Amino acid sequence: MTAQTTVIPALAAVAPPAPPPPPTRLWGHVARRCVLAPIVVLAPLLAVAPSRDHRFNVYWHGGMFRGDPGAIVSHTIASGDVYLRLGNFRPLGRMLEKSLDLLAFTGTQQLGLPVNVTLRAVSIGAAVLLTLAVVLFAESVLTRGRLFGGTPSRVALLLPYAVAAGFVAAGQDSTTILFGGLYLTTAALVLTVAATACRLDRLRWWNGVLAVTAGAALAVFNEPAYFAVPLATAAVLIRGRFVLGLTGRELLTSAGVRFAGLLWAGFLPAFATVRWIIRGFCAQGGCYQGSDLIVDGRSVLLLPVRMVAWLPPLQWRAATAATPGDWLRGVVPVVALLLLGALAARTLTLLPKSSVPAARPLLGLAALGVVVLACGALLATLSVAVRSAMSGRELWEQGWRDSALTVPGGMLLVVALVLLAGRRMTMSALAALVLLGAVSATANRAYADTVSVQRAAQLDNRIAAAMGSFDRSRAGDARRCALLDEAIATNQGKPFLQRRYRDSLDVAARSLAGVPFCEREAG
Repeated sequence: MTAQTTVIPALAAVAPPAPPPPPTRLWGHVARRCVLAPIVVLAPLLAVAPSRDHRFNVYWHGGMFRGDPGAIVSHTIASGDVYLRLGNFRPLGRMLEKSLDLLAFTGTQQLGLPVNVTLRAVSIGAAVLLTLAVVLFAESVLTRGRLFGGTPSRVALLLPYAVAAGFVAAGQDSTTILFGGLYLTTAALVLTVAATACRLDRLRWWNGVLAVTAGAALAVFNEPAYFAVPLATAAVLIRGRFVLGLTGRELLTSAGVRFAGLLWAGFLPAFATVRWIIRGFCAQGGCYQGSDLIVDGRSVLLLPVRMVAWLPPLQWRAATAATPGDWLRGVVPVVALLLLGALAARTLTLLPKSSVPAARPLLGLAALGVVVLACGALLATLSVAVRSAMSGRELWEQGWRDSALTVPGGMLLVVALVLLAGRRMTMSALAALVLLGAVSATANRAYADTVSVQRAAQLDNRIAAAMGSFDRSRAGDARRCALLDEAIATNQGKPFLQRRYRDSLDVAARSLAGVPFCEREAG
């Protein structure tokens, strides 16, 4: 009897699942989006003319310190008493401002580019820095272990597009137009201080010294930097409760809370002393209005207004208020949409590989977004300068230095709420952010077109071009003298501005080419 044999077919080979990409690759993807997305949105502003004090400071500071950058420190210290009496005492912030002006002027000297282009390039660089800082802050709050030890969360993948969409030229006082390098960098500093407090797991003696010193330094940096201390405090408290799940006692004795306490210990004495001295000098008025603060019943009404003024559709209205016709038409929206869409297409494939924070940590991040929003809005709410310059609809739409904090805070809140709504919302949110970014780039193009036809802007751009391609011939000197004559005539009856044109351009020309800006004036 023969036994029957059964032939079992060979099982088809099953391919092993593809290994997930290494964390460094995903972090590199996030970092590249933090660089490229703001560049796409802000590129239409690259040739916008310098305005307000930028017309003079970039030439004055660049010409003065190009040969000796270290003199920025000594010069700022020497002039500290003057600014203290004017109520505008922010020596560390002034050092940063002079350094950024020097960087823009050096770009002109090395590359032959007009100052307006290098100045905007510095502002775009600061926007990139801020975008990186926002991602760092969010991940520092959400991550329990090593910050870069695992894959970035979906928050980190969405934030670069969200923050970039908020960079809109919402009026001439917006941080994307005026002192963008200074205030965007300051906002990045504020968020970095808070991120540092969150990541501290052990308080060593040198951490304590650093905290007290940093607190005192923030008190003499500038007004937006003041909010680094309360934000760091809120960040460690909210992270401890919503992310780490610490008890009340564990939270109060944690390294982050003690670090925040030492920040306050350094900040409060320095801040109180400076404000007390300024109050003595400025009690009768006549000081720098940009640093004047006011607290009254109207502040309660203005705070929620400025907390929504960062919304891109409101900023678009301010950017395009003087633009005739349909500003959404043209090549810019198509190009911006294609570029941002190409960046987002790769992000879309990486979304399934990223970590998704739990609901409780996302609630904590949303709460911190509100705190950042409130800090920025409070800066404008208490400012005398804002109340003097804006009224009615302008308060809802116009940008100011508070936008450097309200945009990141608002976008943190939006991204956290989107992820709380469910995973299915993520792809739709990414598409919406790409569309918002493309429209913001178009609004920036509309603002640039509006400014480009203004006579004063055309003059300042021609001065910038003459400085960038400095012509030492007699014909070149004649053209520069004609530009200076036009600047003096344009500011007829304004001797202070006339003097600033003469002095700043002459200092820059002597540093750049070794000759006066206009030989006739020097003679």
